[in-house]
Amino acid sequence: MTDQNLEEKKKAKALLPNKAKKRLFVGYLSLAILFCMAMLALLWYIAEPGLAGIWQPLPAVVGAVFVLVTLLSLWGIATIVFAVLGLPYLPFFKRQTYALINLLFPLAVRIGSLFGISRRQLEGSFITVSNLMFDRMQVRVPAERLLVITPHCLQLATCPHKITRDPHNCKRCGRCDIGALVTLSDEMGFHFFVATGGTLARQVVKEKRPQAVLAIACERDLMSGIQDVYPLPAVGVLNIRPNGPCYNTHVDIDEVRQELEKIIKGG
Repeated sequence: MTDQNLEEKKKAKALLPNKAKKRLFVGYLSLAILFCMAMLALLWYIAEPGLAGIWQPLPAVVGAVFVLVTLLSLWGIATIVFAVLGLPYLPFFKRQTYALINLLFPLAVRIGSLFGISRRQLEGSFITVSNLMFDRMQVRVPAERLLVITPHCLQLATCPHKITRDPHNCKRCGRCDIGALVTLSDEMGFHFFVATGGTLARQVVKEKRPQAVLAIACERDLMSGIQDVYPLPAVGVLNIRPNGPCYNTHVDIDEVRQELEKIIKGG
């Protein structure tokens, strides 16, 4: 690697985003749930006379359903909070918790915007929380059952070599991080794939049938990807974007190695 490339790497690493605050995502998701609870209560109050006119016990039945939905939502939040605080928790309804996140995240983004919080900040906070829960599960898999997926923008835009189907077509010139990841794959034995989009990434996951996934991407793609592959455990590593999104991006190879050593049995 040339001195110029090393300098570019240093500059790129300096642009690596700070770890998002865990409480940010939890807090605004909680606000979204409280807002929905208030709307459900108002809806029940308005509809109660009409429901009683249809069938006398109906208001109580609808109210019980609303209460059950509320309690399940609060359980999902409590699971996340306990994981963040390092407290013991029962991982029941984890799939439903992710479904709840999918449903309420747009509302949490709208509420956050009222307080000057961007969607990217909330997505980054989600990734931090999700990775923490991944660590709490102490996922350990053989190297050959681990899949590492990266976006194609990690490859130098002017590179003539096609690596989306076979990363080993990379000539490892050192001008982007693909070569370092291919070297890590050969050294540690995990499956490595460069995806051109979410559809192809999901197809690869289905074909390879890994026991765990490590994904490298931006906040938005990591958030959607982690939820798409559930219940498969997945950890996300944010890419570095010195040239803006989706163009000649980078990744902190040291961070990737550290995550790999935690996941792969035997380190």
